[in-house]
Amino acid sequence: MLEKYQAKYNDKFGEEIITIQNNGKLLRMAVRGVEFEGTSLDDWAPVDNSDPTRLSSFLLHPMFNTLYQYRLEFEVQVPVVIQDRILEGNLSIRLDLVGNGTDKAGGREELQLELVVDGHLFKSCGKHGWFEDELHEIIGALPEGMYIRSCFNCAFSDYSPAGFGLFGQMACFRNTKQEYLSLKGKAAYFELQDKIAEFVQETYLCSEFEKRLPGTGYRG
Repeated sequence: MLEKYQAKYNDKFGEEIITIQNNGKLLRMAVRGVEFEGTSLDDWAPVDNSDPTRLSSFLLHPMFNTLYQYRLEFEVQVPVVIQDRILEGNLSIRLDLVGNGTDKAGGREELQLELVVDGHLFKSCGKHGWFEDELHEIIGALPEGMYIRSCFNCAFSDYSPAGFGLFGQMACFRNTKQEYLSLKGKAAYFELQDKIAEFVQETYLCSEFEKRLPGTGYRG
């Protein structure tokens, strides 16, 4: 299912109101007439047919050919369970890539999340630099009986101990549920990784969602 988010893109060349398209795997946006694709919010690369003259109004990393030194802001709608009700929550995402565009290792990423639901605001500190940690902070602040219904909170999703990106690289084990729920430690995870159904985004939701219980799976 294709979702569309109105977004604000800002860099030293100016600010643009754009639309981000998300098919659950690939993110796509058009800025100043140039199409960009990415999977992790910080890996936007121009598509192959981009006009080189138009690329001059962007900062692109010389090694990775990805956008750098920009701010991106948009909202994603997520279902939030409150006791026996399911309400629509608005998850605001603000990502700043700052630093020296010729030295990606010397730059930094600042990510902040805000969840608004049922008239209440829950805000992350913006200091972690990872979607996982920022979302964990918001979830930890939710009242008892309230949780976000998405892959991040699903019993069958996990992050690889070998590393993962900023966003959208959660492994889904829905095809091997009991094996996943009973595994312990890195070695067991790697033995099971060939059975991963797919990689999903933290905000994605499928029909096989089950709320995660503490102490299950690799991340516990």
